[in-house]
Amino acid sequence: MTKLNALSRRALFGAGAGIAAGATLGWADFAQASTKGGPDKLNFTPDGSYATVPLSKTHITLGAVQSRVVPVELSNLKQTRRANVQHMMDLIDASSSLTGKKDLLFFHEFPITGYYQQWNLADARKVAIEVPGEETEMLGKKAREHGCWLVFGSYVRDPDWPDALLSITTIMNDKGEVVDKHWKARNIKGAFGGDFELFTTSIYDVLHRYIEMYGADAVVPVTRTPIGNIATTSTQREPELMRAMAMKGAEIMLRTATGGFSPIDMQATSLYNGIYTAVANNAASPENKYYFADAGGGGTAIYGPDGELMNIAKTAFETLVHARIPIADFRSRHRQPIVHSEIFMPVYEQYRSQYGPDLFSNYQPTDAKDASRYLSDKARWPK
Repeated sequence: MTKLNALSRRALFGAGAGIAAGATLGWADFAQASTKGGPDKLNFTPDGSYATVPLSKTHITLGAVQSRVVPVELSNLKQTRRANVQHMMDLIDASSSLTGKKDLLFFHEFPITGYYQQWNLADARKVAIEVPGEETEMLGKKAREHGCWLVFGSYVRDPDWPDALLSITTIMNDKGEVVDKHWKARNIKGAFGGDFELFTTSIYDVLHRYIEMYGADAVVPVTRTPIGNIATTSTQREPELMRAMAMKGAEIMLRTATGGFSPIDMQATSLYNGIYTAVANNAASPENKYYFADAGGGGTAIYGPDGELMNIAKTAFETLVHARIPIADFRSRHRQPIVHSEIFMPVYEQYRSQYGPDLFSNYQPTDAKDASRYLSDKARWPK
């Protein structure tokens, strides 16, 4: 009898904190926890191949939009949020004007809501959008007008998670329809000297309930589209996550950032996995009154399957970085990354991360300081 069979699914969810601190579950156990949506099994083949849908064209043009990050004003939510969406729409127009049609455009983490460190949970939920919602309707019109796919990050409210703030990357097709929503996989913890912690809810923070609701396959999402298999993430410096996505068939990795990132981390995603990788970072934002105008801006880039730099922003200001991808030829030759898993899996199976999963299953921090207080005694590693 597996650990999961020994407990009811609902009892397992209620016992999340205890599981996080001690016992671990394998993927076979996880799969049995799926009750509401998503397949119980991973979409995975062990022979080097991967699942696809037929391509609609042999080549695609990918554009990474380096745009400003301006937090919406709590005192004027609707108008300032709408202004940010309108700015995105203007940049979509601009992206197709001089250098031709783009098949796929993607933006950084917070082009709609912006980011402000002093927001608490209630504030951030006020500025967050719903997907689908008014903002995606506006952007969907531009997707249809230009016949391009759109990918962008945002703070999101979800009625299924009424107390949580989600960081989600949305994928819209060229008909303006939302085809997928990728949660942030995890937040880094214990890296800010005890001053504050992130309070957004990631997959890892509610892992067992997430699997129960969406299925095991959704933990490492790959969206199979007629322009290629797309994976997205706003997680930095966790190559294992990118490799798992590549193993599941990711061909184009879209990595969002806000306020800086490691270019080596981005380039290595392509080099080690043989896939296309693009990073969209924010631009210098003189309109943002809370931070220095150039704080963390610039560096938006696209890398090829051998880690070669295909294009990079030459400025920290708003700009478009684009590249032509021969997706059909690439797919005809591409296979899963070569990994000798039998060598190191015994080590992985025994490893335990500093903070366990499900820590937000029973308590949702209300702000950055409350998150720091709550997590202060949750580390599994000795100090």
